Amino acid sequence: MLTGTGLDGRKLSTADAGGKVIVLNVWGSWCAPCRHEAPALVDAAKRTNGVAQFYGINTRDLDRAPATAFVRAFGLTWPSFYDPDGELLLRFSDLPPKAIPSTLIVDREGRTAARFLGEVTATSLAQVVAQIAKETS
Repeated sequence: MLTGTGLDGRKLSTADAGGKVIVLNVWGSWCAPCRHEAPALVDAAKRTNGVAQFYGINTRDLDRAPATAFVRAFGLTWPSFYDPDGELLLRFSDLPPKAIPSTLIVDREGRTAARFLGEVTATSLAQVVAQIAKETS
């Protein structure tokens, strides 16, 4: 379980996922590959609606304004943790802190089930999420 502060300044926790597969995407507004990947994440979130809960981990944005603009510009519908100093990222032994973007998939049992280092496609992500959801249903 991951807890912290969201981009909106409110407390945020993956415990609110309600038994769904959790998709954690690490991104930064300054990251060109993150901008390229964002539409694929939006598509994958739509494809897996009902079985997965997406969360972002915004990192290295020292000001919330660029991160909030990124969310708005790309239509991200899921909450993002605000992690300007990378403290949350250090909690994950299977996510290299400099591998941005990266995506971690956590099964319904709370175990890391898959990870993508670098950009992910909508199809790849949706397929892996569906398989993990099926295996842990």
